[in-house]
Amino acid sequence: MQETLPLDIIIELRDCIIWQQDHLVLSNVNLVVHSGEFMYLVGRVGSGKTSVIKTLNAQIPLKDGMGVVAGYNLSKIKRREIPMLRRKLGIVFQDFQLLTDRSVNDNLEFVLKATGWKNKQEIGTRIGEVLEKVGLGLKGYKMPHQLSGGEQQRVVIGRALLNDPEIILADEPTGNLDPETSEGIIRLLMDISKTGRAVVIATHNYTILKKYPARTVKCEGGKLVEVRIDEEIELEKL
Repeated sequence: MQETLPLDIIIELRDCIIWQQDHLVLSNVNLVVHSGEFMYLVGRVGSGKTSVIKTLNAQIPLKDGMGVVAGYNLSKIKRREIPMLRRKLGIVFQDFQLLTDRSVNDNLEFVLKATGWKNKQEIGTRIGEVLEKVGLGLKGYKMPHQLSGGEQQRVVIGRALLNDPEIILADEPTGNLDPETSEGIIRLLMDISKTGRAVVIATHNYTILKKYPARTVKCEGGKLVEVRIDEEIELEKL
């Protein structure tokens, strides 16, 4: 069921309780994210970061509270509507989840065909556009194992952009990357937010937070709280 939010609000959670099966993860969750906003979601391992991401993409049902993402009411969404919601989301995983038996171009073509694209010329054009955007314009013919970790993550970000999503959800996108490569990925995601897409990054990478400060929300003690990233003592608790 689609809901209308104020024009620039793309995510709103109000008085939500997030469960992982029968385990209470977070309570009294309130969050507003605007279009074009770049935001970090931080906290220790197991504090609820991934559960928030999974709630936003309807992987975890929202049973308590009000949540609207890209116009879809999470507490009322029907099973058949979930694929439509997910077309408005681009998901970036830590572990890439690329198909290892096919080229970069074929990985991206697989996603486009799975989401309803049929015209071969349009598919080829769109793949070229997203690879150019993530700095891999000449590497579409390569197999995933021929790419560095950073290049594979750029493919994943390109894959997330294929259907022109309104929101990018990135779960530990730099978790398997060296510091220099991590910085390149964060800069790319920041650039994507400047095109009007909301970008939410779940991370515990303290160095990235220090070097590329942005609004930061923390999972702590079963709650979601805003933290000031200029307070080093707060970040050291991550």
